[in-house]
Amino acid sequence: MSKADHLLSILWMLKQRGRTAGELAEALEISVRSVYRYIDALCISGVPIIADSGPGGGYSLPEHFSEVPLFFDSDEQRSLLQAASFARGTGYPYVEALDQAIAKLKRYSNAQQLEQMERHESGIETIHSPAAPLPHLLQELELATANGHTLQMEYRKGNGETISSRAIDPYGLVLWKGQWYTVAYCHQRQEIRSFRVDRITELHRTEALFARPADFSARDFLLKSLLPTPNTPEKLIAVVIAADEGILNDLCSHWLFGHALVQRIDGQARFQVDETSLLTYAPYFLLPYGSTLRILEPLALKQKLSAIANDLAAYYKT
Repeated sequence: MSKADHLLSILWMLKQRGRTAGELAEALEISVRSVYRYIDALCISGVPIIADSGPGGGYSLPEHFSEVPLFFDSDEQRSLLQAASFARGTGYPYVEALDQAIAKLKRYSNAQQLEQMERHESGIETIHSPAAPLPHLLQELELATANGHTLQMEYRKGNGETISSRAIDPYGLVLWKGQWYTVAYCHQRQEIRSFRVDRITELHRTEALFARPADFSARDFLLKSLLPTPNTPEKLIAVVIAADEGILNDLCSHWLFGHALVQRIDGQARFQVDETSLLTYAPYFLLPYGSTLRILEPLALKQKLSAIANDLAAYYKT
């Protein structure tokens, strides 16, 4: 038997009733010294084994052990705690259950493990953009995605005034730039579309069911809807920007420019951007950098930035 088999065997034997080291050794056909080593390994993994000395003593498990998850080593414990810190503040709909799971993990850990977990838990923190509370909507969308329920949705369009009613088959949820999106098949448009969850005003489950396409990725769909692809009919335009390495690193990590990077040399980067993105998204992203970067080409982008700056100057003169 492997070490893992011995550990599990000891665990299940102790769940049935308390046993001495000798009884465990005899049942598993191993030495008593090996039993001690396996008991120590179980304790290090967070199993709350009770050791009673003296006549009639031995090893046992508390009655509540049926609620305890199986073994988590220190790396697994650390990763669970830190992953939980990333989820909080995003609008993740099951934060309460997440906190209960973390509390359970801590409750069934020994003092040394608890001290180590708390040190690692405080070592990573996150700052999230303020967002509207959406737990009810996110829960309904997540459940409908998992169980294949068609939803009736009231959706407020970008102008903030028009509200449309439509049936959707939610294929997945995506968190992007602090906003939650659901990617769903829209029965009204008869195509897959993405919808911002904070613009959903009402959501109701229907009796209709659907089957999500195999291997469908809501994340990939959302990215493809935002970024140009080689099959995009719109012509790509070369954008050349000169700046120091720190500014260029910022540009190359941006969702639009990072995707469009063609060449990077000292103090300069070349991108290929579709015309719509070039004149719609790029100027407003580049404007805050001011004179810390220089656009070498195209002329249209420089002219667009100049027009935006002039409009702002004129607006604030009044």
